[in-house]
Amino acid sequence: MTAISLTTPSAAARRAVLTRRIRLLVAATITYNVLEAVIALWAGRAASSTALIGFGLDSVIEVSSAAAVAWQFSGRDPEAREKVALRLIACSFFALAAYVTVESVRALTGTAAAEHSTIGLVLAAASLAVMPVLSYAQRRAGRELGSRSAVADSKQTLLCTYLSAVLLLGLGLNTLFGWSWADPAAGLVIAAVALREGWQAWQGDNCCAPNAAVLQDTQNPPATCDDGCCSS
Repeated sequence: MTAISLTTPSAAARRAVLTRRIRLLVAATITYNVLEAVIALWAGRAASSTALIGFGLDSVIEVSSAAAVAWQFSGRDPEAREKVALRLIACSFFALAAYVTVESVRALTGTAAAEHSTIGLVLAAASLAVMPVLSYAQRRAGRELGSRSAVADSKQTLLCTYLSAVLLLGLGLNTLFGWSWADPAAGLVIAAVALREGWQAWQGDNCCAPNAAVLQDTQNPPATCDDGCCSS
């Protein structure tokens, strides 16, 4: 693909379209996660379910990550705010990993266990359907725009999909077979993934923006990498 200068009208118009799209996707992500957090925390408290409460707190972290991207793209020069936004997203990943690890260890040691909750099962199933769509759309726009923070936030949203699957599986197995260890065991895997994504965001990894050259000056091509993360 031939690179187009920032002064090219078609490139500037495309950048404006992608920026508006990311703003809309971020707004949709924040709105859904606020509703998700309220429902999960309420249902978790009603059912004394640490898994649901943890899922609700994860939604709060999701909102903070999306808000960081919304703040970045609210300015006239989003690129100038990129590094700060990435650090905020990275910190949200680290916080999520720490919380999930602590709660998983507590559950495995028998001090906390997920309980049955019909509302929790429905919420987890709904999130499992909604989150992948939001994540894909934002990641696609972020890659084309060359925005590392938008791509990082899309990974945070995708991680919520994994947590939804973990919650659904954990509550389901606990309801059907009484296997309360299933949720925390899978939660530890999610925590490891969160740490990895947080570290990449902290480093400002730009390898997942393969089409950034379309929107950048030919004198300043985007960074690339060869570790295969662009296909993840």
